[in-house]
Amino acid sequence: MLVPMTDTPPREDFLAQLGASVRDGTFVKLTLGKPRGADPTLRNLLVRPITLRGAAHLSFLWRHDRQDITKNHAPEDAITELAALIGGDFHSAHLFTTGRMTQLEFNKKGLPRLSYGPAADAPAAGGHDRAKSRLLPESSQAWLEKLGVTTATGSVREGLADKHRQIHKFVEILSHLVAEAALATDRPLEIADMGCGKGYLTFATCDYFNLVANRPAHVRGIEARAELVTLCNRLARDTGRTGLDFVQGTIASSKLATLDVLIALHACDTATDDALAKGVQAGAALIVVAPCCQKELRPQLAAAPVLAPALRHGIFQERHAEFATDALRALLLEWAGYDTKVFEFISTEHTAKNLMIAATKRLPGDRPGQIPAGPLSRSEGCATDPGLAAASNRKGGAVPRPARTEEAARKVRELAAFYGIKSQALARHFSFSLSA
Repeated sequence: MLVPMTDTPPREDFLAQLGASVRDGTFVKLTLGKPRGADPTLRNLLVRPITLRGAAHLSFLWRHDRQDITKNHAPEDAITELAALIGGDFHSAHLFTTGRMTQLEFNKKGLPRLSYGPAADAPAAGGHDRAKSRLLPESSQAWLEKLGVTTATGSVREGLADKHRQIHKFVEILSHLVAEAALATDRPLEIADMGCGKGYLTFATCDYFNLVANRPAHVRGIEARAELVTLCNRLARDTGRTGLDFVQGTIASSKLATLDVLIALHACDTATDDALAKGVQAGAALIVVAPCCQKELRPQLAAAPVLAPALRHGIFQERHAEFATDALRALLLEWAGYDTKVFEFISTEHTAKNLMIAATKRLPGDRPGQIPAGPLSRSEGCATDPGLAAASNRKGGAVPRPARTEEAARKVRELAAFYGIKSQALARHFSFSLSA
């Protein structure tokens, strides 16, 4: 990524480019992240051009914890509003035009830095019903073909449409999550995909960071089956992906030092908890998991008597266990210093394993009123975590530590008590006592 040499202050330079692109029709999209405003539920803002009743507008998609809000503005009104937001309520901005990508980042001291990347595709004509674009570049066709998802001509193979859709949906979700995470900008990112299988999403992650987002990254796939590791390493070499490699191992046995992003999709039962714990211990700024086969808590569940008649049905017991398990995971991650989102990854018509938990690391001082956390202590139900020292090379040199507030701990214990849960894998990893 290129760093410009100019006397114009970075923020003013960025705003000038934004205004010019909107007026001359080269504007493709704008993403604002790292919110610093008064609303603690706000995550990011996505802006794209649309046509309403024959006139050009900019559509603002405000993404919050539990809802998205869309507002449309005339171009000049939009430029004025964005000027007030950039550098104020948001400390990260990515402007995509047909000429290039421009990135404006503010460090912890509030100092701006401007850098450039490759151009984006031209905006499609029309209004809200235009064709859906894909984030993966044309060069991704090489590994999509070798992994059997597409043909040599780029057509999706019969029976692989759901897999193809899942890959692209994952990259779309990842792009939004990355905009919210405090990822390092002064070095290549370290990313691990645990239990990566045949590597579909590992290759997609590598291409997204290195070829789309222009964020240099080393991506490692971890897989227990030796034949898949060999296959994926050969394919990575054959397609020239020097920042991608695969190693044999299990989630539980993996040794991770400094890590920026951890991904673990469809890790069975407590393997998801192992992956979450590895990510927290390594100081990952972003953790993305899609749980599978939540069996551990089912024998422990002792829900309220009013639910007993319903829970005699096996399917309700299964779904109840899934809810209790993943809700407890989300609350434990929030106690451990992460902002969490739980949402549908892809429609149930494509896969039944469609729940995703995304956790973004909070840094001390990220939010007004946030209580900075000191080192972990056993007196508060958790052990000192030596893995946190690995995060010292993160952006700004700050060492993010779990928030471990009493309020967050109370929420975890109240949920556990409601269901009669005495022990849970992630809580054990954190040495967190589920009893008061």
